[in-house]
This record gives sequence, C-alpha cells and structure tokens, in this order.
Amino acid sequence: MEKNFYISTAIAYASAKPHIGNTYEIVLADAIARYKRLTGYNVYFQTGTDEHGQKIELKAEEQGILPQEYVDNISLEVRNIWDVMNTSYDKFVRTTNPVHKEKVQKIFKKLYDKGDIYKGKYEGLYCTPCESFFTESQLVDSKCPDCGREVTKASEEAYFFKLSNYTKRLEEYIESHPDFIKPESRKNEIVNNFLKPGLQDLCISRTSFKWGIPVSFDEKHVIYVWIDALSNYITFLGYDIDNSTEEFKKYWPADVHLIGKDILRFHTIYWPIMLMALDLPLPKKIFGHPWVLSGEDKMSKSKGNIIYADQLVKEFGVDAIRYYLLHEIPYAQDGIFTYELLIERINSDLANILGNLVNRTISMCHKYFDGIVYEPTCFEPIDEELKKLVLEMPSKVEKNMDDLRCADAIDNIFEVFRRCNKYIDETMPWILAKDKEKEARLKTVLYNLLESIRSGAVLLQAYLPDTADKIFHQLNTENKFIDSINFKGMDVGLHLNNPEPLFNRINKEEKLKELIRQ
Repeated sequence: MEKNFYISTAIAYASAKPHIGNTYEIVLADAIARYKRLTGYNVYFQTGTDEHGQKIELKAEEQGILPQEYVDNISLEVRNIWDVMNTSYDKFVRTTNPVHKEKVQKIFKKLYDKGDIYKGKYEGLYCTPCESFFTESQLVDSKCPDCGREVTKASEEAYFFKLSNYTKRLEEYIESHPDFIKPESRKNEIVNNFLKPGLQDLCISRTSFKWGIPVSFDEKHVIYVWIDALSNYITFLGYDIDNSTEEFKKYWPADVHLIGKDILRFHTIYWPIMLMALDLPLPKKIFGHPWVLSGEDKMSKSKGNIIYADQLVKEFGVDAIRYYLLHEIPYAQDGIFTYELLIERINSDLANILGNLVNRTISMCHKYFDGIVYEPTCFEPIDEELKKLVLEMPSKVEKNMDDLRCADAIDNIFEVFRRCNKYIDETMPWILAKDKEKEARLKTVLYNLLESIRSGAVLLQAYLPDTADKIFHQLNTENKFIDSINFKGMDVGLHLNNPEPLFNRINKEEKLKELIRQ
C-alpha cells in the first residue's frame, strides 16, 4: 500500500527578506520531508509566499513601484534563501497566481451562499504590520498583543465569517484528537484563551486598500488574508469547489502544517473552521514551533539584530547552519542564536565528534590496508555493544521523528558517532597494527567503524544532506538506503576514497573579531 505524506510550511509574507528565524521553519520542514522520503513515503512538501495586503501596498508605494513588482522581488528572495538552505520542497506557491485567485473567489462565494459569510460593519483597533483587528481588551499596554506596535482605530464595511457557528464543533474536535495541536502547551493556549471565552465573527474583507483578490460579486471589497492565504494549502494541491484533482485526493488531509507559534491562532481556529464549512477533513497535525531569538531578543529591524541565513551560509557553510537550527532549537521553548554558540557547536559536534571520526577511520584504513575494506572475522564482546547501538538507531530516530522531535533524532545518530570515537580509544587500532597476529582483529575493528559511520550517514541524509553525501563519497559506497542498516552494508573488497575534512575547526576569537569588522 502506498504511503503518502503532505507537509507544508506557512507561506512567508512577501513584505521583507526572511531572517534566520523564518528560515528555521523551512529547514525543519525539509528535515521531516527528507526523513519521510528516506523511509519510503511519497512526500508532497509545499512552501511559498503570501503576497497580498495593505502592508505590501504601502511598501510598494514607498518604493514607487507596483505591488506586483514588489512581491515578485521579495518572493524571488525568499525562494533563493530556501534554495541556499538546500531545501527539497516540491512546490513553491505564490498567492498572486491567477488560478489560486479564482479558486479563492469560489471558496468565498460558496461560504457566502451557505450563510457562513454575511456583510456588516467593522469598528475596532487595527494593526497594519500584523494585518489584524483587536478589541480593547485584547491589547497589551494599549498595543498590538502580537507584535507590540501601535494600533489605529478603523471603521469600514466588511464581510464577516460566522466562526460562532463552528466553535463548539472545533472545541470537541481538538479534545477528541489529542495530536491535532502540538506541543501540548500550544493546544492549551488555544482552548483556554480563545475557544472557551467564545469567538467573535471574523472580518474577512476590506475596502480601505486594493491590493488583494476582489470579492467576485462585490468588487469594492478585497478578500482578506485569512481566506486568501490560508486556502493555499488546498488550492495549489488541486482543490476546487467543483472538481478537485487526483493529487488533492491523494494527499489531503495534510499530515503536518508547520507554523510559527505567533500564527497559531489563525491555523488552529480560522483554518479548521474554514475547512469544516467547506466539508473537508482537517489536517492531521498542526505544529506550532518556537522562535529563534537573537541572543535574548526577538529579531527585529528596530533592534538591529536581524541575521540572514544566506550571510551565515557564506561564513560557515550550509550544513553547519542546518545543524544548529535543527539541533539547538528546543521542541517547545524558544531557541537562542549567537555566533559564539554556533562556533562552539561546529567545533565540538561537527568538527570533533563527526569530522574527526570519519577522518581518523578512513586514514587508518589507508595507512594499514591501502584503503581496502576487509571482511570482519575476529569478534570480541565490545563489538556487540557498538553493533546493538547502530541497529537500534533507526527505531529511535523513527520514534522521535514521529513526535517531530528533530533535535532528539539527531542526538540518536550522534550517539553512534560518539560511541565510535570511544570504540577507537578502547580497541586502539594503532597498537593492533604493530602485531601481525592481530591483523584479523584490526580488519574487524575498522570494518565495524566504517559500517557504523555509513549507517549514521544513511540517517544523516535527512538533516545534513551534503555532509552525508561527502561521507558516502569517502566510503565509496552507494549503499544509502534505510533498509541497509544491518551491519553488513560495507562491501568487502571496496577501495575507499581519500579522507577529506568534513568540517574545519574555527578559531572562535578570530572569527568573532572578523564578523564584527564586517
């Protein structure tokens, strides 16, 4: 039976170049998608840009260009960064796509015809950067509760979506599907702070700006972000009111929507209610990931602490940045990014534990046996401990990845690499090499190390794909599949390629001075 898996990121708002915090989401989604492909799933991985709204209209005006030109530029920048980070998305979507626009108009009309949308008047407090309306009681210190900026009074005719029609049904769904919102703390926040107090009907059209999809039957209104942007998850997959595609039937409902915790409300309340109103099944899981902080602060232009992924890759290489984002950001709490921490991780984990292991092992194979892989024939009890750890690794990784605990899955792989380094210290190949009678034992020790490294590299493909490829090249093997983790995957008689450093150690003080000078 076919195993299908659909994962999406939130679509990046095309108002500015994405920083490292935005980039974390695409890298996390990519690791999950790559892992699923590795384990035999047909994966559909969607990302893209959200390109309408007042904020974009204003920014384009400031630059003296049309909104379409503005979003074309930003969307290209977003895509370039996703590509720099070596992400394997299947489709990059843009909400200015004409087919999407047409489908959004049909969705709006269907909900209107059903009686879920009505026309009224909006009077409230509006935050332009967040494109959100708030009541007085929702403000924090008279400012936007999401971004902390000033809000302005707004009053205009608008269409509203009757969220109240579906509140009870959504609450019951969340309670009966414990994995629907993850982590648990995010679920509690949504239920207790929003659902239980009761939902206000949602403003879903605007007349005060033009840069959006017009309501087909009332063109002075443009369809507001919620229906336009959120519906990207189905419109680009092939959903249509009249006739959805086979691809849509194959992949919907989505297995995981990966989103930042700051847009959790929209994805766990507005989006599921929209789907209920359209009589569509809800996504299986919505994961609200934490933020990446710059030091102790949220990244913002006003604080001057924004860091961009393409700059980091230029300085440190793509897999070093992928490793930091995937391993150092906690499952449920905000993570911290600093240059000091990044350099420490590169030196300790990537250069010492992994790079040093691969280099030492392949160098010893060349030094003692001209790079030839020999059959293991002389075993000792210590070998079983290493072998057991390697053979248990896939199931440990699987359990953590099923829970979206990416950092823990990487730990499972590095546990094997750490054990290999200890195994070298315990077996002391350089001592065995001095005794001709110990040659069979030396061949076995080196085989065990090569096979453990290869097995770790098989799973490492999901997280550090370039590094895994470099390891396979040095091992001169094409045996990269998950079912090859059986401790007999290195072919006897194979000639290893020359060792090459995977990661160079960085002089922290010098590098930090260099970065300050830039």
